[in-house]
Amino acid sequence: MSIIMMDHDEPDLVSLDAFRQLTASRKMALQPDDEAAYYELLKAADKCVNNPTNGSPGNPLGGWSHRTSIKSSKAFKNNLLEGKTVVAKDNILVAGIPLTIGTSPTHLSKDGKYPIPKIDAPVIQRVLESGATFTGTAVCENYCMSALSFTSASGPVANPWLPRGPHGERYAYACGGSSSGCGGLVAVNVVKKIRAKKGLPLVDIGDGADFALGGDQGGSIRLPAAYSGIYGLKPTHGLVPYTGIASLHPLIDHCGPMAGSVRDTALLLSVLSGYDGMDPRMTPETPLRTCVPQYHEILDKSIADRSAAGTWTATQAAKGLRVGVLKEGWEVPTISPEVAAVTKAACQRFASLGGTVEEVSIPMHKLGPAIWTAATRAQMIDSMTNMSPTLLSHTLPDLNPPVPDQDWYETMNKFNPAVVNVFFSGAYLSNPDLFPPAYQNKAMMHVHELRAAYDDALSKYDVLITPATPTVAMQRNEKWHGGGVMGHLDLALGNNMNTGMFNVTGHPAMTMPIGWGKPREEGVAGKLPIAFQIVGKRFGESDMFLAAAAWEAGGLAYDEWEG
Repeated sequence: MSIIMMDHDEPDLVSLDAFRQLTASRKMALQPDDEAAYYELLKAADKCVNNPTNGSPGNPLGGWSHRTSIKSSKAFKNNLLEGKTVVAKDNILVAGIPLTIGTSPTHLSKDGKYPIPKIDAPVIQRVLESGATFTGTAVCENYCMSALSFTSASGPVANPWLPRGPHGERYAYACGGSSSGCGGLVAVNVVKKIRAKKGLPLVDIGDGADFALGGDQGGSIRLPAAYSGIYGLKPTHGLVPYTGIASLHPLIDHCGPMAGSVRDTALLLSVLSGYDGMDPRMTPETPLRTCVPQYHEILDKSIADRSAAGTWTATQAAKGLRVGVLKEGWEVPTISPEVAAVTKAACQRFASLGGTVEEVSIPMHKLGPAIWTAATRAQMIDSMTNMSPTLLSHTLPDLNPPVPDQDWYETMNKFNPAVVNVFFSGAYLSNPDLFPPAYQNKAMMHVHELRAAYDDALSKYDVLITPATPTVAMQRNEKWHGGGVMGHLDLALGNNMNTGMFNVTGHPAMTMPIGWGKPREEGVAGKLPIAFQIVGKRFGESDMFLAAAAWEAGGLAYDEWEG
């Protein structure tokens, strides 16, 4: 269980009169000293479950779901995150903090209230044992089913890099999803640092976080990291425990780090990784906690060794690295010319840094989205009612959702038609009269075939590169507000065409900022982040971190931002 610490720096949200009314209603008389003590404790409890209003002064970008301040009072040997703040996607169990999964409370419990977990997920326990201060849960998209940041029941989450839209409206651009609040809150801290470094005026974007724990079933760590201009890693499947986190399908469930630098991403992965004894997604390949690679130390040593050899320079940092540029990654129908050009040019930087850069073709990559859908869609419907899927897994405690009905449809159709689509298509594809077990077997065989295709390419290259997203972040337009079902879905179509396939194959994949692009709307001053995706061998995260750090030896993308 988490140990709650009192925070005297935050303003009080409950008055002494309110506390006295509470005790009077219970016909209790307290001594003055006792009253003062219990009032202090009540204020601490109130702050621990402070649900900030979207767009309020304390939550201007809408990224916070519930704010708190939790720090372990125990002393641990491992204090890797001492002094750092961490938030978690609001589909991860945190004891005492309401769980929303981005949706209405009526969808999660029969009494119409958000469930309050009694336990911490292992990943929460691990960050607390590493000395971090857990500062709250971050908004996620409705049922974790959107690549953008417009569908949460609490409201949209806005991108901190460009606070004004084409008509001067505040906070108009998306920061990606479904770990939308995670991307936005980490980006807040990054934007503040970059603005201060460049001497640019500070803007009101609220409080952020140093790290975030995201979730990824089709790109939901990598897409918000890309749109928000930070670093996001979907680790190898089974490396980080998914126990105590709302599932969509065990085959594609991943939890991973989101941070403001390559090294911080490696650092948080060191904290999160390793067997937990409960998660059936883990295999004999998963390292025991005592055997987890210290990814940040491995990265530090690689850089130190290259520095000692005189090769960690702007012309030789990538010496010896073999980089495969995945041809089909640039053949996504929705990719913009600017994103295509910026990401292609970024790949060539590895060559200027002494690396080997070659184009590689994996034709089956184009089938990845279809394989991802066929292998998982029929079972996703189980997650909506907290049922154990056909694959071995566990349901979440304290979650008691009603069976979807007309009221569920009306609400969900308004907020996120993608969930309704998954419900209908899942119900259809799970009909054994139409789709017998052989259909599922065939889909799984294609999963292994696709994995083998990437494995073959990765036997020749250290990493593969694709664009992370087809465009820069977009804003909600007239189609979203008045275009019905397809208007809601239009902006998100094609966003995960380079990400979802690595969920089913289990390969680690990380997005990182590499440049800047113009918003699609005319007359907007400023630019938004562009990212590429680095894909590595299964359990080969260290190679990916080295490749990312080598690329940045030629300069950070942040250095090019003009405000």
